[in-house]
Amino acid sequence: MPIKESELILNPDGSVYHLNLKPENVAKTVILVGDQDRVEKVSKRFDSVEFKTQKREFKTHTGAYKGKRISVISTGIGPDNIDIVLNELDALFNIDLKTRKPKETITSLDIVRIGTSGSLQNDIPVDSFVLSTYGLDLNGMLHSYQINAVSNPDIEDAFIKQTHWHINKARPIVIKNSESLEKSLESEGVYKGITATAGGFYGAQGRVLRLPVQDATLNHNMDAFKYNGLRITNLEMETSAIYGLSKLLGHRAVSLNAIIANRANGTFSKNPSQVVENLITFTLTKLVEL
Repeated sequence: MPIKESELILNPDGSVYHLNLKPENVAKTVILVGDQDRVEKVSKRFDSVEFKTQKREFKTHTGAYKGKRISVISTGIGPDNIDIVLNELDALFNIDLKTRKPKETITSLDIVRIGTSGSLQNDIPVDSFVLSTYGLDLNGMLHSYQINAVSNPDIEDAFIKQTHWHINKARPIVIKNSESLEKSLESEGVYKGITATAGGFYGAQGRVLRLPVQDATLNHNMDAFKYNGLRITNLEMETSAIYGLSKLLGHRAVSLNAIIANRANGTFSKNPSQVVENLITFTLTKLVEL
């Protein structure tokens, strides 16, 4: 049965609604960035750029880097935007947009996030890189989907117990990355661990301006969390949503973060732009080797 027009919305030119893309506009290797200005920081390194578009905060450049076709797309901030980007990206490859029917053969994408984040651990300094072995969903967006097959309840239960997670909050969900992509992108000096994904920047991440937070001890308890050698390395707003939706849709995903702040010791990078540039160089070099 065809997917209804109200569920899969297309623009008059046949492109998907938010991303403004047609299937031929996107590569099977996709770099996701939050900031739309970061798209050009990546694509300026391409040998050629074949396609550009932007609608709202969703900006896409597709081109070639050392013979490898790559698309870089800005997602904006937060798991709600990831919900839009991942579903529409998947639709471009795995739904026939003319018949509105899912394809019988699934195309799997390689999805790599280049983000910025704050470290939760004293020994993970500013200006370093973190590769997320797991995404820890604290925001609840993934509960909209049937996630039992891709979640890790043992780690989730340990997190709930050790952090005294409040019963009124959404149950945390832990999602593994793509192990094959991890092996391709790992490197000596790159830290690994669980990346927690919050649904906001201030209260959701324990920042207090004028409003008191529900649990003032949560960040400390997250810092101290341990499970079979795993710990929570950093806190941001996208990774768990990328991991969860990628797993459910059959794509490979890894999240890399430039650490520009250390929440444990209160430090901030002296040159955060350069740290991001360094991570872009690192990522492109690794992707060409895939």
